[in-house]
Amino acid sequence: MVCAEGPFGTMMSVDEADGAAPLSVADVATVARAVLDEVERAVVGKRDVLELVLTGLLADGHVLIEDVPGTAKTLIARSLAAVTGLSFSRVQFTPDLIPSDITGSAYPDRRSGELVFQPGPLFANLVLGDEINRAPPKTQAAVLEAMEERQVTADGVSHRLPRPFLVLATQNPIESEGTYPLPEAQLDRFLVRVSVGYPGTGAEIELLRRRVARGVEAVDLRPVIDAGTLLRLQAAVETIQADDDVLGYVVALAEATRAASETEAGASPRASLGLVRTARARAAVAGRPFVTPDDVKAVAVSVLAHRLVLRPEAWVRGLSGADVVAAALAQVPTPATMTESDLARARSAAGP
Repeated sequence: MVCAEGPFGTMMSVDEADGAAPLSVADVATVARAVLDEVERAVVGKRDVLELVLTGLLADGHVLIEDVPGTAKTLIARSLAAVTGLSFSRVQFTPDLIPSDITGSAYPDRRSGELVFQPGPLFANLVLGDEINRAPPKTQAAVLEAMEERQVTADGVSHRLPRPFLVLATQNPIESEGTYPLPEAQLDRFLVRVSVGYPGTGAEIELLRRRVARGVEAVDLRPVIDAGTLLRLQAAVETIQADDDVLGYVVALAEATRAASETEAGASPRASLGLVRTARARAAVAGRPFVTPDDVKAVAVSVLAHRLVLRPEAWVRGLSGADVVAAALAQVPTPATMTESDLARARSAAGP
């Protein structure tokens, strides 16, 4: 493979990235800013949403974007794929979609007579699952295997998916005809769920102004990094420290959701792990080598709310998982914020 020189050093293949040293935390912050700046050329006025989606990807997690049509859900996925240099595929989920339509299938080779596997659209670094709740349960099960195991099984044979493998799925919360609600097990595999929302007045005017000035529909985005660099960024996130006070805070939040009268099932240990992963990625994007309680607070609703199972009476009262998590954040005492000097002293006390 010929490696080109990119804005953050030499672009490298995924195999080369495996043997390379992780990037520094400062590098993560620099790259994240550059990626977000480039994506904002296409997606206007949603920096906080873009940062949250990018944080999920840096934490090696799948992201569910839920909002009404026309709020740039698909544009966000396409733009991130272009800017990160990832191979991209889009699956439009429909009620008649079958597993082999997305996983691929084997067919007999005319010359040898042997079965040859033809990969489906899941074989990409970044897969956009548009309106994922329109897929029937059997097809959703195939997506679940891909999300959890990073592999697909076709004709009894398992095939590994490329690295990195990330799913950005969308669903429309206001339309129920022809849809199949995502089961809790699949919702649990999404590290982060975000809502885009409408842009502010100024942002929407700027969106229109740019479109008029551009003269064409699409925005030509340049790749800032590649798949190998993304793997190195994900490795750098794994160097972020989280002290026992922060970890205890995460567990206390999870326990508060379990004890809430509105829930049948609160946040699981997998949800606690996901909250720590996402908070570490947020700290890295901020250029900090450690997690603060504010990192946990900033991502708690997006990581935990969709994993809660509410009691029927809570639905009748119009409560949501986000309300339960918000109540837990208000109820659980916040530990003191760790500083970089505190971390240095802790490391020194721990010894080599």
